[in-house]
Parts: sequence; structure tokens; C-alpha cells
Amino acid sequence: MNKQLTIDNYLDNHYIHRSNWLRAAVLGANDGIISISSLAIGVAAASTTKEPTVLATVAGLVAGALSMAAGEYVSVSSQTDIEKADIEREAKELKEMPETELNILAEIYERRGLKKETAMQVAIELTEKDALGTHVRDELGINELTQAHPIQAAFASGSSFTVGGALPLIVILLFPVQHLEYWLYGFTIVFLVILGAISARTGGSGIPKAILRITVWGTLAMGLSALVGYLFGVSV
Repeated sequence: MNKQLTIDNYLDNHYIHRSNWLRAAVLGANDGIISISSLAIGVAAASTTKEPTVLATVAGLVAGALSMAAGEYVSVSSQTDIEKADIEREAKELKEMPETELNILAEIYERRGLKKETAMQVAIELTEKDALGTHVRDELGINELTQAHPIQAAFASGSSFTVGGALPLIVILLFPVQHLEYWLYGFTIVFLVILGAISARTGGSGIPKAILRITVWGTLAMGLSALVGYLFGVSV
């Protein structure tokens, strides 16, 4: 029992178990901030009143959040279907050709650095304990950390998009229409810096690199949107 607690505590000190929900949450928040800000900047650059910008922002926020949640659910569900199909195929192969599967398992361990005899012994012992689970983990590469969770990913992506997209909407409501695109750009950069720092710290990666990456792409997206607004917009 104490050993298990030690292993669990050790795993809690690592970040890989956060990768699935963190990826969806960061993607959703980043997309919410950048896409809604870019949309708002494009409309604001072509408008003389605030109403069109507010309307476009709210519509984009609602549509974007639903789209992100639905897209993430469909995408991760497809991954889950592939995983289930592979597991079923593996179970069938274990039943029809156990010796071949045992040799495959031993070869995997041998490639990882075990001696031939040791690799076979490990394969035999793990197969006796849980043949399917062992092959799913070591041959297919599916485990608790990498396994897809559609509902979790959809909720993380959709809700984080809503939070991220609400930030530029607040800026629009608080600041005057004159030079609104500049206010949006400035605050969006601040939001992206904060998001980059939080995501890097949560995932245990380098903060400066995350901030640079997220602000560069955000600036590019907003700059192009503003350009479109200036070139093709009409005063409304």
C-alpha cells in the first residue's frame, strides 16, 4: 500500500497526465482570444460605431464555442473509435496466434534494451498476468495517460474558448469606438502573455518560449484581420 502511494505521489510530480485536458483548454482559450479579437479588430477597422463590432463579437463567441466543443468531441471520438478497434483486433490476435504475439512482445522489450532471454521472460510473465492489457500498453501504446476522453476534451475546449473569447468582448464594451482596434490589440497581447505563462507553468515547460510563440502568432492573425478590415471594409 505504501509503495503504491509512493508511485502515485511520484507520478503526480510529472506533467504528462495533464496533457489531454491541458491541450484542449489551451487550444480553446488561445483560439477564443485570437479569433474573437481578430474578428473584432477586422470589424472595428471598418466601422464608425460600436454596435457592429459588438454584434459580430457575440455571434463569433457563441458560434466559436459551440464549434470548438463539437469539433473536439468529434475528433477525439474518432480517436477513441480507432483505439477500440485496435484493442478488439489485438484481442482476436491473442486468441488466434498467442505464440506470435508473445514473440512480438519479447521483441519490443528486446529493442528497448533487454537481453533476448530476459525480454522473453518478461513477456511471458506479463502475458500470464494480463495479456491484453500488456499488448495494449506496450504494442499499441495506449494507456491511461494517452487514452482519449471526448466529453472531457469537448468541455475543456468549449468552456476555455468562451472564457478566452469573453476577454476581448469586455474590452469592446469598456472602451470607446475610436481607435478600438488598438485597444483590442494591446489588451489581447496582454491576455496571450498571461495565457502562455499559465499554460507553460501548468505543463512544466519554458515560459518565455510559450509566451513568444503565442504572441507572435496572435499578432500575425490580428494584423491580417485589421488589414482586411481596412482594405475591404465599408463604414457602417
